[in-house]
Amino acid sequence: MVAPLRFPASLLAEPDPFDDLSEEERAEPGGGSSRPRSVPTVGEVARRIRPTALAVERALPVLPALAGLFPGGLRRGTTIGISGVGARSLAIALVVRATAAGSWIAVVGDPDLGLAAAAGQGLAMERLVAVDAPDPTGWGPVVATLVGAFDLVMVAPRHRVGAVDVRRLAARCRERGSVLFHLGDGPWPDRLDLRLVVGGATWTGPDVGHGRLWSRRAGVTASGRGMESTGRRTELLLPGPDGTTGGA
Repeated sequence: MVAPLRFPASLLAEPDPFDDLSEEERAEPGGGSSRPRSVPTVGEVARRIRPTALAVERALPVLPALAGLFPGGLRRGTTIGISGVGARSLAIALVVRATAAGSWIAVVGDPDLGLAAAAGQGLAMERLVAVDAPDPTGWGPVVATLVGAFDLVMVAPRHRVGAVDVRRLAARCRERGSVLFHLGDGPWPDRLDLRLVVGGATWTGPDVGHGRLWSRRAGVTASGRGMESTGRRTELLLPGPDGTTGGA
């Protein structure tokens, strides 16, 4: 589990993070030193976080190896499904450049997330928040809060997600300019803007039956809104010999 992080002041939507306090709560008793203020909850902080990129910047940067799939970067306000062997590695690769540029990512309910592997791929770990899987009845509101606060949100639900929740999340993504990733082969009861499928993965190494696996070559196919009817396809090293993602 990632250690709790203090959100930088630059991410707060208003200069005064306690501007929702009443006048009585704001007042300094006796004109002396101000009394301690209560620390806001995660939900309160989330309501005040704004995307680190300007609203006019409608895309988040991606690695050069992924430019064939996303020539203009990750378009804000979209929902993206990622499936197939190596889907998690591809999902992390998609957000490496964005986190390096200042974006935050929340990963919800993914016990298989490898933190060491994510760091090896180049993810800015200080901008990662890992959230345990909420109760299924509260899953939608929790994810909606995060979508409203983070540039990037990745979900891997282990339960059947309701169609109403999915439609609300898609609308919230469009409203706030966030990108929502659905990881895995589980059902998603609505149309995703984009679908990425990883297939045909082959590993290089070990030699002569012993040694270490050091590189995986995989084909990635993208289809969905704004793409050609035939989709787009590229070959990636996922990961390459140095642990990062590169072109094959």
